[in-house]
Parts: sequence; C-alpha cells; structure tokens
Amino acid sequence: MIGVRRIKTLNLIKDYRSDEATSATFEMRQAMATAEVGDDFNGEDPTVKHLEEMSAEMFGKEAGLFVISGTMANQIAIMTSTQHGDEVLVGEESHIYNMETGALAALSGVQTRSLRSTDGKFDFKELERSIRKGGLQFPATKVLCLENTYDLNLGIPLSEEYMSELSWIAHKNQLLVYLDGARIFNAAAALKVDPKILCQGIDVMQFSLCKGLSAPVGCVLLGTKEFIEGARRMRQRIGGGMSQSGFMAAAGVVALQTMIQRIQDDHINAKRLAIGLSNLNKNLVNVENTLTNIVKVDLRSVKKDAYFMNNILNKYGIKVKIIDPTTLRLVTHRCITVEDIDETIHVIKHILL
Repeated sequence: MIGVRRIKTLNLIKDYRSDEATSATFEMRQAMATAEVGDDFNGEDPTVKHLEEMSAEMFGKEAGLFVISGTMANQIAIMTSTQHGDEVLVGEESHIYNMETGALAALSGVQTRSLRSTDGKFDFKELERSIRKGGLQFPATKVLCLENTYDLNLGIPLSEEYMSELSWIAHKNQLLVYLDGARIFNAAAALKVDPKILCQGIDVMQFSLCKGLSAPVGCVLLGTKEFIEGARRMRQRIGGGMSQSGFMAAAGVVALQTMIQRIQDDHINAKRLAIGLSNLNKNLVNVENTLTNIVKVDLRSVKKDAYFMNNILNKYGIKVKIIDPTTLRLVTHRCITVEDIDETIHVIKHILL
C-alpha cells in the first residue's frame, strides 16, 4: 500500500490535465535568451519570420502568422474568412465550438451548425445536406471547421483519406476548409504519415507549439499569402500584435527542430496507462480507443465520483481533468515519465481498494 506521506516527500507534481503542462527545454530557454528580435508589429522580427516561414514550408502552405494561442488562431481564421450572419460548420465535440467562450458569435457574428460524429468522423451525406447556399431567409455556409486530432477528450487521429474526402465535399460547395490542428503532430505520429500529407486539402490551419512540442507559448496560423495578410489585420484588431515576440518564437523554432520525433513516446505512455488502468477494471478505459496521448477514464464501473477521485489524486500530487461527474481525462506529454505512469496506476489502484 502506498502512503500520502511518501508521495509528498518526492515533491513532484504529475500534471495530466493537458499537454500544455509541458515546460520549455534547456535548449529552448537558451534560444529565447539569445534570440535576434525586432518589431513584429511591423513584420520586422527575424526570429518570428523564420518560425513562420519554416512552419509554412513544413505543411506546404504559402505563409504563416505567429499568435499567442490556438484559440486566438481559431478565431482570427473565422474572422478573416466570414461576414456577420454567415454560417460555419463545426463538430459537436470540437474545441472551437465548446471551449472558446462563444467567441464565434461574439467576435465573428457567425451562426454555427454542429455536425454529429461517430468515432470522430462525420457522415459525408449529412455534411453535404448541412451546407446552405443562403437566400432571403437562410445564412450562407462559408467554412467547414475540422479538427485533427478530434475530440479533446479522446484525441482521435483522422486519416488523410477521410480528411481529403471532407475537403473535396467542402470545395465542391465553395466552402473554405479550416483545420484546428493543435495536435496535428500527434495525428501524424499515430498514423505514421508526414503531417503535410494530412493537410493537403486544407485551405487554412493552425498547430500548437506548446502542447506536445513543449514550447512555453504560441501557435502558428497557416494559409495563402493573401489570407495571412488579412489575418494579420484581425490579429491586430483583437490585440494580438506584438513587439519583439521573437523571444517567444525562438522556443517554437527549437520545438519544431527537436520535439516532433519524440511525440510517439507520449502515445506509448498513454497506452501503458490505459492498459494499467484496464487491468484494474476492464471498464475503466477503452484501451483500443486510446490512439494518441489522451486517456479517458470512465468511473461508473467502480462507482466513484470524478470530483472525489480528483480530490484524492490531488493529495498524491496527481492532477487530472474532470470531464463530467463520472469521467476523467489524463493527457501524457514530455514531462510525464514511465515511472510517473506506473506510480499513477499504483495510486489509483490504492484508491479503488
């Protein structure tokens, strides 16, 4: 049996709430301290420009824009591509629909139509039926918002074939295809493909630097040169223009150079955690559905409340995210080790005894 006292003496926090809990590496901190900077507000920061250019090249897009967060990137993308009263299609479980404080309505003045998914995938026929051309009484559908990995509580990687079919349907109906690719490198690692291949049919996209890539801050929005010029104006409109932001961008450059290949380690750790918890009770975790770095824990079979479990785990220095009263989420990342995984399984076993 493990005791609270022993855990506390380790003086370590295992933060599974999000892969945003990663800390910058020593190499990133060095790059930040020595970065060559300028006025990014006027497009004169060389480190930011380098990050934007290398990001665009990596995904086969024309241009990039460095912003503070994925939420900012998502909202700038919709602000740039719509007019008030337009309609955008979003997934029922998507971040842009559920986790951004109603910003689509508040900032862009657009109407959302949500699409149901099965195992993270939309029905192609339902998608096509949902597209509206506009008219005297109806809004015009302008953007299809995708997400890969899909569902922040499952992290489902979506294949190039599926993404291409969605893009084909959207383009056939004159829709812009936007991708929230905050965890696109997780999707690419899980599917064992080049991330550029997953995004071939995407018009505009973003990816996070501060999740699996471990940079302390930032996200890059990608699209055509014309689109990014408009997006830069929208960034300024919502207060995102920065001076000497190369200090932050420098960590992003290092992240792209050093962190992509190790993301698979997070997936291996997530599977290890899922299997370990499933061995305690086979209904706790769906091991087969643990495909990337997100582990969803269903507490109904052990008759435990998520708030109770969260409070007890906090006493052991383990932080998790509550999804609802019977469900927890644990996300693995660079700062979660194999030893952390094994200790977490042992602690949960102790709680369930």
